[in-house]
Amino acid sequence: MSQPHVVALGGSLRDRSYTRLALEHALRGVEEAGGTGEFVDLRDYDLPTLDADQDAQGDSAKLVDRIRGADAVLLGTPMFHGSYSGVLKNALDYCGFDEFAGKTVGLLAVSGGAFPVTALEHLRSVCRALDAWVIPHQAAVPRAHAAFDDDGAFRDEGLEERVLVLGRRAVQFANIEADPATFESRQNKGAGD
Repeated sequence: MSQPHVVALGGSLRDRSYTRLALEHALRGVEEAGGTGEFVDLRDYDLPTLDADQDAQGDSAKLVDRIRGADAVLLGTPMFHGSYSGVLKNALDYCGFDEFAGKTVGLLAVSGGAFPVTALEHLRSVCRALDAWVIPHQAAVPRAHAAFDDDGAFRDEGLEERVLVLGRRAVQFANIEADPATFESRQNKGAGD
């Protein structure tokens, strides 16, 4: 793969989204590693709550195509009630094995308080159930309200480096050989079955 393409999907609709800021930094890491990247802003998509009785709703087909066309995906979320956002959950519900099986996925979470570990763990489980290959390195941005300057730059170089590494790893592992299907994926037949 000469120039892997990485899509960053952010699970926040806020105008000044710390998730978006952090993912933009991760995309800089993608470019540093020789890949191309794009941020998929869910504010630009009409995504009603998934109705499994319908094939496509709103802009869901457009979103699914963007994810399917990526060589790797970065998933970013604010931590809500100890997990990832409903906005991201709904977007992921429109996707499935065709979009994620064997695909490299990097995880990033931000929180207003301490480390958003449970949000990252929950996303890791979802990706594993979809047979994605989840990068072992993950990025957590605690106390996000204090992590960025007014211009969006990280205040802490170590934290910035951790986020940049996530983007670099997405490129590095974009063409990793897929493992055999997991137990979870064989049990997860999807809502339509």
